[in-house]
Amino acid sequence: MSSSAPWAPDSWRRLPACQQPAYDDAEALAAAVAELERLPPLVTSWEVEALKGQLAEAAAGRAFLLQGGDCAESLDDCTSPAITAKLKILLQMSLVLVFGTRLRVVRVGRFAGQYAKPRTRDFEEVDGVRLPVYRGDLINRAGASAGERAADPRLLLRAYERAALTLNFIRALVAGGFADLHHPEYWDLDWVEHSPLASEYRRMVASLGESLRFMETLAGRAVAEMNRVDFFTSHEGLHLLYEQAQTRRVPHRQGWYDLTTHFPWIGMRTSDPDGAHVEFFRGVANPVAVKVGPATTPERLRRLIDLLHPDDEPGRLTLVHRFGAEQIEAALPPLLEAARRSGRTVLWCCDPMHGNTRTTPSGRKTRRFDDILTELERAFEIHERHGSLLGGVHFELTGENVTECTGGARGLSAADLERDYRSTVDPRLNYEQALEMAMRVARRAGRSR
Repeated sequence: MSSSAPWAPDSWRRLPACQQPAYDDAEALAAAVAELERLPPLVTSWEVEALKGQLAEAAAGRAFLLQGGDCAESLDDCTSPAITAKLKILLQMSLVLVFGTRLRVVRVGRFAGQYAKPRTRDFEEVDGVRLPVYRGDLINRAGASAGERAADPRLLLRAYERAALTLNFIRALVAGGFADLHHPEYWDLDWVEHSPLASEYRRMVASLGESLRFMETLAGRAVAEMNRVDFFTSHEGLHLLYEQAQTRRVPHRQGWYDLTTHFPWIGMRTSDPDGAHVEFFRGVANPVAVKVGPATTPERLRRLIDLLHPDDEPGRLTLVHRFGAEQIEAALPPLLEAARRSGRTVLWCCDPMHGNTRTTPSGRKTRRFDDILTELERAFEIHERHGSLLGGVHFELTGENVTECTGGARGLSAADLERDYRSTVDPRLNYEQALEMAMRVARRAGRSR
């Protein structure tokens, strides 16, 4: 569809929509969507515009994007300890990145809405029973019964409520000073007491604290902007009825805003330029990201840029590349050239997680720390060689001590995966691995500046 074609929040319905769940009760689905349409938005347009401005700074090389969080959020994990742990790890990582890059860090969580996941197939066999595949708590449940795997419209409302509770708690924490850069000790996690990286992290914290006190001494007052930091939300815009229900016009601004999140992204499986997802997101005013990978041709990327970024609005389009350590060297340069030839400015971000997924002999999905790091390092090198700028990183991570990815400072092995593997979909870096990754990124990004 042409970018000049008429757009409306429901114009996506004219096009093929993949990865959409099949509901048995159409009336119940319609009632749930109608209720979502009446409920208040989860985020505001001025927050969306503030993020767009910060992403524009990152695209220009004056800031750095840190995006991270759960592969798939669980409704049951909407608890204060779980939410606080996610904030702590993102704050710690951002502190390390500020130290290494000397840039402002844009903090975006994969939370308060990351409840749906694309899947390769519609059904799977569990203990000899054919069941619909689990698609995330927005749609069905992970249990191994037909009732739990049935698409349930009521979960749309439950997910909305959990997202609202998560956002409310995050905003309260930030407003109450939890994210005050004067007090990084608020963010301490257990790893600081025993990690091989603890001393290096503490040196960074001490150095930044001294710099902050020095600036305030010169200014004769506290640096107000350091008392709190911005946090933004993101999720994959997968379930189009859910996204449409919260898409609306707002007073004093032009256009339509998808107010389920600040920063939706289009995944690899739904990035067909002729598909419903691209059609929906080309019409909203939010900043939008698109995942690109080995199957993305330069021609396809150029079409996506034309559709999603026709006016070259600063901060509008982020391209998140995910190739895998073995493929990035050959696959990324043609896409960098296609973006350059488009004449439009995009923010390039590296997702080194999804292209490096492996399966152990026991059937566990995992990722090796060294593969993730290798893809990141190669991404920086390739962007430098082609006169491009890598302006962000995107991780699946948790603030908890799970054992889902191997390697890292403690050298987790395949045998360790059985100790505390909690993810229902993809493996995440645990808090120690995430901090170590941030330290490696900070060193590498700092050399590029």
